Amino acid sequence: MGKKRDKNNGKVQDQNMANAFQYEIALQLQQGKPSLELETDEETFEEPSSVPEDGKKVSKDTKRSKYKALVEFRCRVEDSILGNYLLGTPSSEVSREERAEAVEQLKEIKLWGVPLLPSKLHKGTDIVLLKFLKAKDYKVQQAFEMLRRTLKWRKEFKADGIVEENLGLDFDNLAYIKNRDKEGHPLYYNMYGALKDKQIQYKLLGSEEKRQKFIRWRVQCMEKAIQELEFEAGGTNSVVQIIDLKQSAGPTTKEFRSVSRKSWKLLQDHYPELIHQNIIINVPLWFYISHVFSSRLKAQRKKSRIVIARPGKVTSTLLKFIPPENLPVEYGGLKRENDDEFFPEDKVLVVKAKANSTEHIQIPTPKVGVTMVWDVTVVGSWDISYKEEFIPDDEGSYRVLIKNEKDKKKGGSVRNSFYISEPGKIVISIGNLLLKKKKVLYRYKTKPTVPTYARTY
Repeated sequence: MGKKRDKNNGKVQDQNMANAFQYEIALQLQQGKPSLELETDEETFEEPSSVPEDGKKVSKDTKRSKYKALVEFRCRVEDSILGNYLLGTPSSEVSREERAEAVEQLKEIKLWGVPLLPSKLHKGTDIVLLKFLKAKDYKVQQAFEMLRRTLKWRKEFKADGIVEENLGLDFDNLAYIKNRDKEGHPLYYNMYGALKDKQIQYKLLGSEEKRQKFIRWRVQCMEKAIQELEFEAGGTNSVVQIIDLKQSAGPTTKEFRSVSRKSWKLLQDHYPELIHQNIIINVPLWFYISHVFSSRLKAQRKKSRIVIARPGKVTSTLLKFIPPENLPVEYGGLKRENDDEFFPEDKVLVVKAKANSTEHIQIPTPKVGVTMVWDVTVVGSWDISYKEEFIPDDEGSYRVLIKNEKDKKKGGSVRNSFYISEPGKIVISIGNLLLKKKKVLYRYKTKPTVPTYARTY
């Protein structure tokens, strides 16, 4: 009897906790003074009369209605956990002891590492709940059902442990997560060009087992990207997805079309508001024919923040969102793998080469006995003449031609170095051959150098 009475007391305490929690937030609403301050990528519920949201002003009534929706959603989640129906209605055959144990387990339930029980007052709980609310236009019942479906799916799919799952090396060249954009969002790259022909697609997707493995890999990538998020006020709580269609022949097999639809639907259904922006680059003609002119994609672009870039606009488009020091060299940035010369904190400078003219970049080299290292990249198509030259301060010394390309059309970042044996300057001359100006990005630094004759072995 004593054991039974303790469990009853625990149940009463849980209900009292829920009632107190609901009373507190109801009192806040009645007084018109929400105590919660949230700053996420998408929303803010601070007290000013209007707040910016996607570049627009939000009225105080709109802000208030959204806050009420959040409060109601908190209560629904709290009640469903303490009432043991978050994951569905429990069986009537379950004993009281089993029910109490299930409630204790639900109190510890997490989503993306964030506790869902609102009364725990975790700083990330409201941020997660807001994602479901926003995905359903702040309709609490629909958001709650979406949350329940997501939690059930994660349990069945075993998503919580999928990051540690070994899915082999077949998909290693299809995606990677690296660096961040200007606002701090992790960058999630998808390389669809790796599936450029039917043979490769069949190798990866030729059986039902392989297709299921592909979907698990797709979810694994998303879960790895989520591990880079903070889920806290003022933090970055979503990722930027970059889809590269270079050399992609399109969805040429029904297997590829099938797994693409399924994986995309999983992201829509169970990862709401976790993709801050989709940037689709190197878009071929087939993509435009198949999608861009369809009314469905136009509506989706407005809602999902989709940016599309043709091959000639890839670098300029990505640089709108990604700092050049974080953009890989293959996309026209300055980021190189395993770079031991430059680091993200090294300053990047910008100059503009006027149309049909030559721009000279001067790098002073007053100190001798060091090596000067520099990076240069031209935004967009190159079509330039390019020359690097060392000019000494002493007029009696000879100039040194380091590099000279009269017609450089190949893109990508140029990196070079030169040992400074006397004071002078490095002059990089960029001749713009086109009738429109070009943006040039560059950086440089010196590094200590021991002359070869002074080394001991």
